[in-house]
Amino acid sequence: MTEKEKILARVREALTLPAPPPGQPHSHQHPALPINLRFRNPTPSRWLPDVGATFESRLALFAKNAADLKAEFHLVDSRDESLKILLSLRDTEGWKKVGSHSGELADPVCEALGLPICRTDRAYEVHELESCDAGISECDALVAQTGSVLVTGRSAGGRALSVLPPHHVVLARKQQLIADLPEAFALLKRKYAGNYPSFISLITGPSRTGDIERILVLGAHGPKKLTILCF
Repeated sequence: MTEKEKILARVREALTLPAPPPGQPHSHQHPALPINLRFRNPTPSRWLPDVGATFESRLALFAKNAADLKAEFHLVDSRDESLKILLSLRDTEGWKKVGSHSGELADPVCEALGLPICRTDRAYEVHELESCDAGISECDALVAQTGSVLVTGRSAGGRALSVLPPHHVVLARKQQLIADLPEAFALLKRKYAGNYPSFISLITGPSRTGDIERILVLGAHGPKKLTILCF
């Protein structure tokens, strides 16, 4: 028997053992559930961390999680305030060109920056986006439970905009703040059912790795900086 066959044999053996419902300790004495119920869980939020019942509590949780993840989160009262933050970032970081896409939130702020724009929802050369100092995109939702930004290829200008530029700026509305991952998946189903985007991603802080001697390094596989503007 080859090593591959041994591994597959162990997997087949493990699959014959019943698994307890989530939240219960593993025990081989636990009776197997009927096959039609084994993988069905109508209320997954029961086993997930509490996110609070009010908008304010969820907003505070998202802000805390974003800060823990080394992301910058700004809650502002208007588009003009968000533009002031973007202008400050432009001047402080010396932006020369940005990448973005057409959108109700993205268009006004990008035009006000007064910089060349690489539009990723149109035909473009990859090297043009690679030379951008920042990528400015919209999103589908902000997830309070994890401090994540939910994006798709349709909401965020394709696959590359949130990955190639070293600074990713996300524009979001307050109404896009949701509680947890089950709500995020429900939103995707409701919004895209029958025609899902080919790219769906949860961005949880700037790109990072800790592979080398467990030392955290930001920007290893994508943007080194993530800024979220919510208004």
